[in-house]
Amino acid sequence: MKGYYFITDASLSRAGIYKDVQSALKAKVAVVQYRAKDAGSVRMYEEARRLRALCKGCIFLVNDRVDIALAAGADGVHLGQDDLPYEAARRVLGKNKIIGLTVRSLRDAREAERKGADYVAAAPIFKTRTKDNAGPPRGVAFIRALKKQLHIPVAAIRGIDLSNAPQVVSAGADMLCAISAVVTRPSVALEIRKFQRLF
Repeated sequence: MKGYYFITDASLSRAGIYKDVQSALKAKVAVVQYRAKDAGSVRMYEEARRLRALCKGCIFLVNDRVDIALAAGADGVHLGQDDLPYEAARRVLGKNKIIGLTVRSLRDAREAERKGADYVAAAPIFKTRTKDNAGPPRGVAFIRALKKQLHIPVAAIRGIDLSNAPQVVSAGADMLCAISAVVTRPSVALEIRKFQRLF
């Protein structure tokens, strides 16, 4: 798992999530994560199924919803700190599915690796306007600290754009996500490639 980590956002997207994902795949992203915080289960299932079909040769994850991930045939799930506990998600998904966890401290990260998480998402790295309850920014020093202590990939999320992404990569992040810096632009693929060149 290396490079740009793509997360869908229907509320910010100019072209819609399907076109966004197609563009992301053209830019050879490492991971596509389907996130739809305000959608109902039926819509999520249909969208996840359709995106799963598009994401051939790419890791496809569902945010939060273990049931949707399983029903849609996703490669795994990404869980935040208020979602289903890792142990319960692993029991449902089995040992071969990918589970990533959001972490906000070294203690969280060490515990995530101990439990068996496949990767962690460090968040928020910088101040962000797209998530109200993200908490205080941790900065790139957090990424460096994680890389010193963990043996699993580290993704950096929130508040990232082309002006600060080089710092994130230099600090050792295996992956990064910059949602608004990509999906609000005329060419999603072009913007992603700019980030990909940093790795």
